[in-house]
Amino acid sequence: MKIDWQGVFPAITTKLKVDETLDPEAIRTGLERLIASGVGGVVMMGMVGENASLTPDEKRTVLRIAVQTVAGRVPVVAGVAETNTANAMLFARDAEQIGVSGLMLFPALTYKSDARETVAFYRSVARASGLPIMMYNNPRGYGVDLTPALLAELAEEPTLVCIKEETYDTTRVTDIYGRFGDRFTVFCGVDDLVLESIALGVSGWVSGMANALPVESVKLFDLAKQGDFPAARELYRALIDLYHLDTHVKLVQYIKLAEHVTAGFAETVRAPRLPLIGEERERTLAIINKTIQTLQTLSL
Repeated sequence: MKIDWQGVFPAITTKLKVDETLDPEAIRTGLERLIASGVGGVVMMGMVGENASLTPDEKRTVLRIAVQTVAGRVPVVAGVAETNTANAMLFARDAEQIGVSGLMLFPALTYKSDARETVAFYRSVARASGLPIMMYNNPRGYGVDLTPALLAELAEEPTLVCIKEETYDTTRVTDIYGRFGDRFTVFCGVDDLVLESIALGVSGWVSGMANALPVESVKLFDLAKQGDFPAARELYRALIDLYHLDTHVKLVQYIKLAEHVTAGFAETVRAPRLPLIGEERERTLAIINKTIQTLQTLSL
């Protein structure tokens, strides 16, 4: 399926049973819920999907479930998060064979590559399959920054078509468009910078908290893209405390707890992550519940 790189692409949580094994039925149910909410695509096994905590077989199983469940209704994008170039290339080829629509490519994990190494890594994986690729740029999380200078070196690779911009610096959006025009599609990768990023021209949004509140997240994106910023600001202000949780080191636990409250899915995470307990859980629940209550006062 060809990807129309626009709209809300939730970074899907990987649903797990209490024993931390995959829960295929919950994965299917979650995907159906998001598609019914109007998302533009789904990203399987991003950071929120606990990619690095899954075995190679589990990753491929998740992709098969997603491709079979979605059945071409929206694009399925597979996260590629490996520790070395060879494994990333292998996974890209396997994902293509499974039938995903595209890839979201992390920098090689655990090693902070320099500029030359970063370009070589992205170039090698780009040539491993024919799938279109969203480059994941999160220097705060992974220590590697796909600067405009590096993008210029990668612009000759036709499969590198999109960048998930997560530097937490919205000026980067304008810098990319100013230097490259429409060569790269830019997605927002930070929930609490989405309205600002849309104002600067991003085409899409990889969202964590859209798992919990997909209808409201799609509505926010659509209002902003239509230029109705007064209504978008009102909705954004109602959501912002919840969206702030997407930028924390425990974002997976926060998102799964929010998804548990709004949709009933299990909070289970894969160790070394542990479910929230005590005051931390209660504080997070208070933010979730307050957000839900505030949304009920709005005319969406």
